[in-house]
Amino acid sequence: MASPGLSEIVTSTLENRSKDISDAFTNNTALMFRLNDKGNKKLLSGGRTIVREIAYAENGTFGFYSGYDTLNVSPSDVFTAAEYNWKQAAVAVSWSGLEQLQNSGPEQVFDLIEERITNAESTMVNNLSDGLYSDGTGFSGKQVGGLQLLVSDAGTGTVGGINAGTWDFWQNYVYSFAAQSGAPTPGPTTIQRAMNTTWLSTKRNRDQVDLIVADNIFYSYYWESLQAQQRFMDAKMASAGFDNLKFKNADVVADGGLDGDAPASRMYFLNTKYLRLEVHKQRDMVPLGPGERSSVNQDATVKLLGWAGNMTTSNRRLQGVIRP
Repeated sequence: MASPGLSEIVTSTLENRSKDISDAFTNNTALMFRLNDKGNKKLLSGGRTIVREIAYAENGTFGFYSGYDTLNVSPSDVFTAAEYNWKQAAVAVSWSGLEQLQNSGPEQVFDLIEERITNAESTMVNNLSDGLYSDGTGFSGKQVGGLQLLVSDAGTGTVGGINAGTWDFWQNYVYSFAAQSGAPTPGPTTIQRAMNTTWLSTKRNRDQVDLIVADNIFYSYYWESLQAQQRFMDAKMASAGFDNLKFKNADVVADGGLDGDAPASRMYFLNTKYLRLEVHKQRDMVPLGPGERSSVNQDATVKLLGWAGNMTTSNRRLQGVIRP
């Protein structure tokens, strides 16, 4: 039987660090950082699914009239909703009875558990970050639905239960180099035209893209396209740090880097006003259950760190992707 002392160390350490784990996830990617900074990480109390309301059409009763003309007072169906399933994730911190005996001193036990908790935290953060860019098919369809689903390469697909092939208001914009006249090759001399076109195609009055995330390849194309003008930039812009590159009013950031999660040769134009990471408030990277779980037929104990939520959008039309 696992000792109470070891159990207390694991439980208290996980509980004390759960907020730090959540913050680590928030700051791990530019996309998650921006969603959190704009208040688009939403803690929900429950519900069978996650629902996002959508105004998908104008009121059809509008019209000019003269004198005694009959006015249109017919009801207008202008609202619908996208429905997203809860996605769950967990990572385990476990130890055997032998490891407990081998690390019987308080300091040794704490070091062992600290290392395993740190590894579990990194595993959780890295896999959830990867999910923000996924198409939701990983782990047999149990993965978070990320940008490859919400802002897909084809612009279509079923998202939130709405088929974009049937409803064109639900299609995101796609700029494909291969589909352009002459099929230009992506590079520093062609990236800005693609960005100009995508910007204009996702802009609606003052509603416009505020974040552009790219992998290392497309980010480098844009960076290189600006280098001839760097003498006109201030030192901060020229240093090209995390948030120094701009396109119009949007930040352009590399969410690739070493072992980055952004899909290869992709640049996403995001209006984060319509993107959210919805998280259940009882599963925001917290220890699951009040204590450890002891194996029935093994000399081993485990503690689980859990998360539940999904990435959602209420407007695909104002999102875009540039691809080869």
